[in-house]
Amino acid sequence: MPVNIYDRLALGALALVAVIAALTFRDYGLGWDDYTHSQYGELLLAFYASGFKDTRALSFVNLYLYGGGFDMAAALLAKILPVGLFETRRLLGAAVGILGLAVTWRIARRAGGPLAGLIALLLLAACPLYYGHMFINPKDAPFAVAMAVLLLGLVRTLDEYPKPSWTSVFILGAGVGLSVGSRIMGGFGVLYGLAAFALLFAIEARQRELRSAAARMGSCLLRLIPGVVAAYALMALVWPWGAIDPLNPIRAIGIFSHFFEKPWQELFEGTLLTPPEMPRRYLPELLMRQLPELFLIAALAGVLDALLTAMRRDATPQRRALHLCVALAAVLPIAVTVPTRPAMYNGIRHFLFVLPPLAVAGGLAASLLIERANRYGGVIRAMILAVAIGGMALPVIGIVRLHPYQYVWFNHVTGGVQRARSEFMLDYWGLSLKQAAEALRAHLAARGEMPPAGRKWKVAVCGPHPGAQIALGDAFEPTWAPNGADFALMLGEFYCARLDAPAIARIERANVTLARIHDIRGWTVPALFTIPPVERDNPALPTR
Repeated sequence: MPVNIYDRLALGALALVAVIAALTFRDYGLGWDDYTHSQYGELLLAFYASGFKDTRALSFVNLYLYGGGFDMAAALLAKILPVGLFETRRLLGAAVGILGLAVTWRIARRAGGPLAGLIALLLLAACPLYYGHMFINPKDAPFAVAMAVLLLGLVRTLDEYPKPSWTSVFILGAGVGLSVGSRIMGGFGVLYGLAAFALLFAIEARQRELRSAAARMGSCLLRLIPGVVAAYALMALVWPWGAIDPLNPIRAIGIFSHFFEKPWQELFEGTLLTPPEMPRRYLPELLMRQLPELFLIAALAGVLDALLTAMRRDATPQRRALHLCVALAAVLPIAVTVPTRPAMYNGIRHFLFVLPPLAVAGGLAASLLIERANRYGGVIRAMILAVAIGGMALPVIGIVRLHPYQYVWFNHVTGGVQRARSEFMLDYWGLSLKQAAEALRAHLAARGEMPPAGRKWKVAVCGPHPGAQIALGDAFEPTWAPNGADFALMLGEFYCARLDAPAIARIERANVTLARIHDIRGWTVPALFTIPPVERDNPALPTR
């Protein structure tokens, strides 16, 4: 089989995902923070359009502590594209996510060859957690892609050491600028990059004389200076607050090191806990539960093999440093999070950035296994192919069945979405209110009902109101108070009350109810919530 067939298959996979995304991006609803993020994008545009005089973006809720590159780009594109602002945000999210797939492919290809690149791409594309978030997540998904760009720059630079190409230098600079300019956690990329260069220098200092090793390292670092300049310029563009004072990024670290919001409760293992109360096992356990089985096994094997390669004395210094970089990109954030136990919530969306390097590690391990299996004939190859097809089919089927709620997926070994329903929050962003609103509008249209004279339909909403308002349209008025409301849109999460009023429809996936629509005319509804709500759609309140 010609080597380049793997590249052709990778390009075909990317094209397929792009086509599917173009056909389905409108299906994804809006969550708690979408409206606030859209405001942040407009304020950033106003900051630049006013010649830096309109500084509202530099103190807007808590979003000024993050970069707004995605929000700003979406606001700008919405003025150009023939679709609405929120559809533009979903389309841009898909485009950024597909870029992340392409970057992951190139990382694994550079580190392990065309087959490793193809497998890494397929593992990530078939991961419901990544696929779902790339449409809906304006903060964590773009950050994950930026971190992947950073890793690609590091891998290329290490592979070409001590004279990286200018392409590699500027890819690395773009990755650092975009990642640190998106979230201060981009500093993780700097840490594992430094560790890889330190290993490379130590190996060369042992193999060569110290002066020669230092000269090679110095030559490489000098070549990286234009990338450093580009990184800072790009960071300043997408995160102006982080650049107006050199100490602001440090201040951001200090702010994020403590949970600065009013604590709310979330469901973890069937128990209601506030984010600061989440146990140390929170992140590793959810990774074990939410990553596809094949992805998880391949990634763990790949991380172990990468660490072993980093210690192999018969491997070249560049190869050893490169594999250490990949391994640390996959596990260092997890290794730091477990003992430090920061406030954690909303599943593992804040750690989406470990998925691309985990997929790269999985691609490296799987390609090595396949290459070794080729020595043992067709039977072994057929067995591996059968396992691969089955392992890929399970999450792909999940992506189809759960559409457009792929982000709620749990793997089959841990009981899937049905078991997770009673133990964890699923649709924590309230995306299902879009389909619930559409079902209500269709119900009223089929019955020919019109709003009472002189007012709009009143809809009590247990969930994000801006998203519900946009999905319902101008003939409806969302309210937090059920008294006097005509209908109720209720998320299936623990904090929404179970109503006895007639159900118009239910939004279900995998036999799990994500949202319900009730006709509450003539019914007394004491409360929408089982616990006091945190009204996150208020622009004056912080976003998560």
